[in-house]
Amino acid sequence: MTRESISYYLDTVFPDFETELKKQLINECILKEIPAGEVIMRTGQYIKHTLLIGSGRVKLYRQGDDGEEAFIYYLEPGTACALSMICNTRQEASEIMAKTVEDTVAIMIPIQLMDELMQKYKSWYYFVIANYRARFEELLVVLDSVVFKSMDERLEFFLKNQFETEKTSLISITHQEIAHDLNTSREVISRLLKKMEQNKKIKLQRNAIERLAL
Repeated sequence: MTRESISYYLDTVFPDFETELKKQLINECILKEIPAGEVIMRTGQYIKHTLLIGSGRVKLYRQGDDGEEAFIYYLEPGTACALSMICNTRQEASEIMAKTVEDTVAIMIPIQLMDELMQKYKSWYYFVIANYRARFEELLVVLDSVVFKSMDERLEFFLKNQFETEKTSLISITHQEIAHDLNTSREVISRLLKKMEQNKKIKLQRNAIERLAL
């Protein structure tokens, strides 16, 4: 993809970046198109780039010793992976897994640029700090949900977040996918969804859920 394409995403999705910062990113970064369903970061992998999300959506997971995966949060346009930034600066292996859930375009920033960008550009420094803060707040929400909420409350919170994130009243998702993200069984999710439908909070469709009074 061309440097003009990188410029387009920087101007439209990251408008607060300084002009000189944009110029350096255009000259030293690459733009990558990643199809939906591709794993772009694995647990234990040494990361060579930080991703700026220009379009699409990426889901981050934490993988346990038994191979089970727990959903952490999404990366959306205008954001970057704070955890990959930490791994980059410390040259440590990733402790998360990232997978695209939509066709995604990302600006790939080489690891060796991280320290330089932090020192040279205030807009980059504030962007990184804002991403750390946003991701930390999201992790607190996940922690509160796991520790303090019952599974039916967690499910309602999860669905509300899906509807609001995708800005729609109809999301395409299977019971198994929800169970995977909430680290429970499909049977439990199906039972709770049916109860929510009986209470007229949602309407179940084939591989989709419609929001009614949720």
